[in-house]
Amino acid sequence: MATGSNSGESTHGEGEAADSVFFSKPILNSPYEYPIRHWELDALGQPTQKIVETRRRAQFITPIPKAQKQKGKQKSLVLDEGVGLSSEAQRYSTIPIINDLRNEVDKWRKFQNSADWGVTPETTLLLQHWRSHKFANERPFFCQIEAVETAIWLTEVAPQHKQGKRFLDHLANASADANPQLLRLALKLATGAGKTTVMAMLIAWQSINASRHPGSRRFTRGFLIVTPGLTIKDRLRVLQPNDPDNYYETRELVPREMLKELGHAKIVITNYHAFLRRERMEVSKGGRSLLKGRLGDELQTLETDGQMIQRVMPDLMGMKNILVINDEAHHCYREKPATVTADEVPLVAAEALKGDERKEAEKNNEAARVWISGLEMVKRKIGVTQVIDLSATPFFLSGSGYAEGTLFPWTMSGTCQHG
Repeated sequence: MATGSNSGESTHGEGEAADSVFFSKPILNSPYEYPIRHWELDALGQPTQKIVETRRRAQFITPIPKAQKQKGKQKSLVLDEGVGLSSEAQRYSTIPIINDLRNEVDKWRKFQNSADWGVTPETTLLLQHWRSHKFANERPFFCQIEAVETAIWLTEVAPQHKQGKRFLDHLANASADANPQLLRLALKLATGAGKTTVMAMLIAWQSINASRHPGSRRFTRGFLIVTPGLTIKDRLRVLQPNDPDNYYETRELVPREMLKELGHAKIVITNYHAFLRRERMEVSKGGRSLLKGRLGDELQTLETDGQMIQRVMPDLMGMKNILVINDEAHHCYREKPATVTADEVPLVAAEALKGDERKEAEKNNEAARVWISGLEMVKRKIGVTQVIDLSATPFFLSGSGYAEGTLFPWTMSGTCQHG
């Protein structure tokens, strides 16, 4: 295998000495700066030992959302785009929209005059703080700031510009196709990149703007953080502004003059298991049969949707719209109905699998149904402006009805590359 120096020219022979070039310095960029170079990979994903003097493009296989139906529109041809997965039922692409959106955010970030940013004065102050403040301890990584910048651009900037419509339409189509009742945005961050910090930044941006612009529908003071387990839930207590270790103060994520507005935020942290409706009373099997015989109807002892919402998030009751933040949301999706491709090859819905694979897929799908159904209930009973997924792996699981390992199509920001 040919190897190369930083200029890309071969400087080593084949074998172990060549491999050591990459392994001796796998990280090329500072985590605090925009990534400007990367190690070239071959078709099998192995390093070629050459350094390319640009940022690595995001490259994932992702389902292509179906556009909203239009009257008189002719049926489109099935274009495989080189991934070997596409059919009439579902098309796939190896070129996610992340790259185009990244370019727009890059151009926007370079505007020297903050008056050209097209955001509120509060958002301007927060952006300047995250980008330029002299942090005493942990300084936010570039990928953390970029993830929040992407959410800000889509919320505040995109609606004002013609080029923004394409990205907003893509999100709407992806959500309508896979999550009909919810508008979702996924931000992909590598393991260890600090999703909790990104959550805190998102909460600060939204709640401070909502406090100072109470009539705006773009911002909210209500937040529902949903996690896959109890351990993660406990770790996220630092998102509560009144916690002694809260990130807004201890990590200096919010300018001191803005901390007061955070006190108006209502933040509920739970795990998706809480969406399972519980029994309101204990009734024995015999007692249930007796009551059924007397009343003629099945005794209803489970919580109603409203009672479940009241139990899980009492602090959010009365709010018209809230922002949901999913932590590691690869277990949150509405599975695609089983279909067959033009070649009569079934897509990998759970019922198409066998043995342990089928059991695992059914377990995953049940968890996904509980999670997504719970969010749909919250949307119906309270109101949800948007769902933001933060995950290192926003990919469909086996049995979802989508090709396993393909990227959620509502993913709009990819982790930055240090090498």
